[in-house]
Amino acid sequence: MTSFSGQTIEAIDYAAELIKNSRHIVALTGAGISTASGIPDFRSEGTGLWAKDEPLEVASQITFRTHPEDFFTWFRPLVTSIFESKPNPAHLALVELEQNDKLHAIITQNIDILHQKSGATHVIKLHGTLATLTCTQCYQQYNYQPYLPPFVETGKIPHCPKCQAVLKPDVILFGEQLPQKAWRQAQIQARQCDLMIVIGSSLEVLPAAGLPMQAVDRGAHLIIINNSPTYLSVRADINLYEDVAQVIPAIVKRVLNHDG
Repeated sequence: MTSFSGQTIEAIDYAAELIKNSRHIVALTGAGISTASGIPDFRSEGTGLWAKDEPLEVASQITFRTHPEDFFTWFRPLVTSIFESKPNPAHLALVELEQNDKLHAIITQNIDILHQKSGATHVIKLHGTLATLTCTQCYQQYNYQPYLPPFVETGKIPHCPKCQAVLKPDVILFGEQLPQKAWRQAQIQARQCDLMIVIGSSLEVLPAAGLPMQAVDRGAHLIIINNSPTYLSVRADINLYEDVAQVIPAIVKRVLNHDG
């Protein structure tokens, strides 16, 4: 922890104590946990995905239905970066917490599958996943492997082998409802936890942004680790404006007494 300021070290120690003393811990992760893996977030000035594109023009349900080629043109670089990425120390540290029975669930807004690649077993995927695609006509679901890697290589839009309709990656676009099963699970976790850790989320996208409020309103502690303040920073026990790939492992080492 010598690379951190004294104030940050105090916050890390306090976060570790909260984790040690909590019985039901839930993490809510956003795009900021994956930037260290090379995946761009959405809102960072100059580098975020929405710095260059208007989301409702490229990542909406209407665009996909009417002009799927526009969606896939925007989607291809993102999928390429996701497929080239690997879990970073923040992902791996959360798995350590889970394996030591200190993390009950990860609610993620991310579609990059990095939590699953890192070995996490209880991941609630609020915004869908790249792991599968569904036919827009016959609704047959397919594993991504035969379709998305060739799409990344050639740019050819994936089609259903049965009816030839366009296959849609099972990610939530603007204008679509969240997967109801995942949303119910996320709400249950938010209402039952006694500590929620928000990691790399600006808490600007509803309804996911309301989950920490549900937890806090029921008496849960709140830790926010993000590169900038959020609307709930004033309610948090701890705010850490640090690199999540550095600070999450530091906290976990302190929790598990591996920091010497």
